[in-house]
Amino acid sequence: MTKITFIASSGARIDVDAVDGSTVMEAAIKNAVPGITAECGGACACATCHVYVDEAWTAKTGKPAATEEDMLDFAFDVRPNSRLSCQIKVKPDLDGLVVAIPERQA
Repeated sequence: MTKITFIASSGARIDVDAVDGSTVMEAAIKNAVPGITAECGGACACATCHVYVDEAWTAKTGKPAATEEDMLDFAFDVRPNSRLSCQIKVKPDLDGLVVAIPERQA
């Protein structure tokens, strides 16, 4: 299991255990993390699982692919460290990953 910390827009921390091979979005949904609605179920067809990757983790999570960048155009308050959590695969080297949830989803 890989530990992921979600930071709510209120500042509350939600620590979850994620299954390697799943996605950050799947871990959020499985653990009922508020603020991640994931309306498309992880198909990269909406922007309702938008997160901000902590700057210490941006190199390890990588840059968004072209399809993800297109979907981020629909997200609220996009920043340089914005990602769709459905596109971040959980793997052991992401143990301790910290992502923040925007004030609202698109």
